[in-house]
Amino acid sequence: MKGFTFLGFIFCCSVVLGQITPPIRVLFILDASNSMNSSWGTQTRIQAAREVLNQELEVLRNVPNVEVALRIYGHQTPFNNLEQDCNDTKLEVPFGKNNLEQIKLKIKSVEAKGATPIARSLEAAANDFPDTLARNIIILITDGLESCDNDPCVIAKKLKTKGVKVTPFVIGLGMDMSYLDKFSCIGTYSDAEDKESFRNVFKNILNTVLDKTTVQVNLNNVDGKAIETNVTLFFYESGTANLKYTFVHTLNRFENPDTLYLDPSLTYDLIVNTLPALTKTGIKLKEHVHNTVVVSAPQGTITLSSPKSNFNPSFEMRVVRKGETRPLNVQKYNEIAKYIIGSYEVEIFTIPRIYKMVEVTQSALSTIAIDAPGELAYTFNKPLIAQLFLQNNTGFWNEVYTFSETKTAGKLLIQPGTYKLVYRNKEMKSSGYTHEKIITILSNKTNILNIN
Repeated sequence: MKGFTFLGFIFCCSVVLGQITPPIRVLFILDASNSMNSSWGTQTRIQAAREVLNQELEVLRNVPNVEVALRIYGHQTPFNNLEQDCNDTKLEVPFGKNNLEQIKLKIKSVEAKGATPIARSLEAAANDFPDTLARNIIILITDGLESCDNDPCVIAKKLKTKGVKVTPFVIGLGMDMSYLDKFSCIGTYSDAEDKESFRNVFKNILNTVLDKTTVQVNLNNVDGKAIETNVTLFFYESGTANLKYTFVHTLNRFENPDTLYLDPSLTYDLIVNTLPALTKTGIKLKEHVHNTVVVSAPQGTITLSSPKSNFNPSFEMRVVRKGETRPLNVQKYNEIAKYIIGSYEVEIFTIPRIYKMVEVTQSALSTIAIDAPGELAYTFNKPLIAQLFLQNNTGFWNEVYTFSETKTAGKLLIQPGTYKLVYRNKEMKSSGYTHEKIITILSNKTNILNIN
């Protein structure tokens, strides 16, 4: 199956002496081959391409120093199993000022029909630019592999020999990745899984073309390496609660922090939503360059576990950073959660409660192990006033559980140990009816308690 791919080729040339900002020319090459009629979510690929392009091209309207053009291939000759029209590529809208509406109308009306002559379209595109004095860019949108004899990579190399530097940006959906690897000779690529991811990549490419300000957030470990990731980033307008951007931090296919696009006219406060959250304030960006924001965010993980239990416990524990009182997180049994390195106090919601200290270290898993609980299955003939106690190390008895005054049967998971049950029949109005009973709880065993 062919996939949906996006290629951006930047043709960079020398600048005329004295010209500070060369004009930017962007040529869009749209695949209108027969395979673009295949389904992609709730639409066909050509429908999705029409929608995304017509919406996102608006960013180019009235942008000074930018000219656009449109070439289409595969739209003139219908697909034929016996013969392909490998010359089916045409410059539909030449470069010019104020022609964006003409390009959008052409994209709306194009029908997908024929072959996929990527290489020939790329080769022909080199002649679509009026001169080599501008910053010449090609953005190719295609869903498929080359269906003719030529190799786009070979064509790109030929263009290089003519003094044209080619840098592609490739986004593929469902494509044969071995084919995409062929583009490694001229650049890199990314994957798009659906229409919205294609939209996001398209925006990013246009931001790159227009020299928008870029940012990467390095979440550094203890060694200063930017390997921490997969947390939400909030960019607020500095000193306010005005949230401007939200991103899930990502490492790209090269294991580098992904590139973000932010308005450089603002100063930002960054919240990195780790446990606990980290804050970096007063971030000022330099325009039209790549900015790096560094946050020290070394992390490790904690898990709560015990030997295999017959009773499938669902304990939770409250995690508090040492020296603080406010709970940071409530973590479930057998769940693994990530924390900033340091010391933490945990309270495990067992019967009785268990309190431990845990040290989180860089990239390490800290396991909090507790004994497997036993089960107390109780039946009271009548409602009781009853409490369960455990003797501490100094000999005093501490209350660990108070039974319901109305419930006469149930099951409890209790940590192993010897307990004292103190109770009185609820109907009896004298303390003289107080009784005591010693109960022993063993891991993975059921203790049946009947009180008549």
